[in-house]
Amino acid sequence: MEVNYEPMWESLGLDLAAHDELLRILGEGYSNIFLSQENRPEGMSYFDFVMSEVHGLRVKELIDGQNEGRKVIGSFCVFVPEEIVRAADATLVGLCTGADFATDEVDKLLPRNTCALIKSAFGFKLGKVCPYIEAADMLVGENTCDGKKKSFEVLGRLVDNLYVMDIPQMKSSEGRTLLRAEYARFKDAVEELTGISIDGARLKRGIEITNNKRRAVHRLNSFRCADPAPISGLDALLANQVYFYDDPVRFADSVNKISDELEPRVQSGEGTFPKGTPRILMSGCPMAVPNWKVPWIIETSGAVIVGEEACVGERGTQNLTSDAGKTIEELMENILDRYFQIDCAVFTPNPDRQQHIEEMYERYNADGVIHYGLQFCQPYQFESMNVETALEKKGIPTLRIDTDYSMEDVGQLKTRIEAFIERISQL
Repeated sequence: MEVNYEPMWESLGLDLAAHDELLRILGEGYSNIFLSQENRPEGMSYFDFVMSEVHGLRVKELIDGQNEGRKVIGSFCVFVPEEIVRAADATLVGLCTGADFATDEVDKLLPRNTCALIKSAFGFKLGKVCPYIEAADMLVGENTCDGKKKSFEVLGRLVDNLYVMDIPQMKSSEGRTLLRAEYARFKDAVEELTGISIDGARLKRGIEITNNKRRAVHRLNSFRCADPAPISGLDALLANQVYFYDDPVRFADSVNKISDELEPRVQSGEGTFPKGTPRILMSGCPMAVPNWKVPWIIETSGAVIVGEEACVGERGTQNLTSDAGKTIEELMENILDRYFQIDCAVFTPNPDRQQHIEEMYERYNADGVIHYGLQFCQPYQFESMNVETALEKKGIPTLRIDTDYSMEDVGQLKTRIEAFIERISQL
């Protein structure tokens, strides 16, 4: 029986007409892009359900949890340590980005040449169409780039629950000291919000819950090294996107069920694409729901995506947090160790990211790299030139793409991507 969520959305202050239109467009796009695929793992039906209820049942679960005393913390970035949130029996959810919305209103507050991701986040807030923003007890912004840093000054005037976390720009001893202090400050803020004092046992449990999500994704990714690829890049990306929304235990179980399907597929040589299909590693900016444009173009142009070097991808999930130690100080240091390894383009210099791309290229048996940059995302656009030069010098075919969330450049992108796929097919 279909559930009427309108009273819930109305209580959150959403613009119901605009929200209905958003869900209509999202549903049509999802159907055309995902449900049209052939030979999908049966386990993907769970993720289809999640997307059909991403603004419905999942939001209701969060609100039901709030009624039972559990707080909801919304974040934009993988630098926000989920372990600390889970240790206080709170829920961490990703906030809405990935599509243009209310652009006229956004342009009144932000410069036109602001990164598409930042403008999208503001559009969802100003357009009153993101239930996660409205339901969250705390919004966490992180000063990864200048655009975000200054935009949070504006966002702070639109919401009354914004917490801003500073992020170091260099992987130095001073940078590590800064991040240690910021995570200690965040722990204090989470404790104050929830009324729960985080001890060693609680933090261990938070580490275990979060690590189990990562392990499930690691297992799924391990099967993507096979040729033929047993799962499409679009479906794997969807799992990475749902990672930021779903209940962590349920998510890990659902991803492991897909891996249970993929294992015999790999053993029998069954794939979603024919053996020998050109294999693409995507690198660069995060791709939040419903940012599926470039992966869809790639996988309808004769190639398969076998890995994502991105925040919504391996950059966000690649390392586990050690649970060694018992004291809160030891475990907080383990958290610091894990997150300080993230090779975000905000760091300068950033040789770890270049090495990571090359390592992923070899591990996933890729034939080429497509570097995806959002327009006006300075950190990744700056690095894209160095990445392309370094990879091409090593004989790794690379295509740089700069785009936004609109569909206006689909024809141009398809032409360039098809030419790139033809190039690597002839190598």
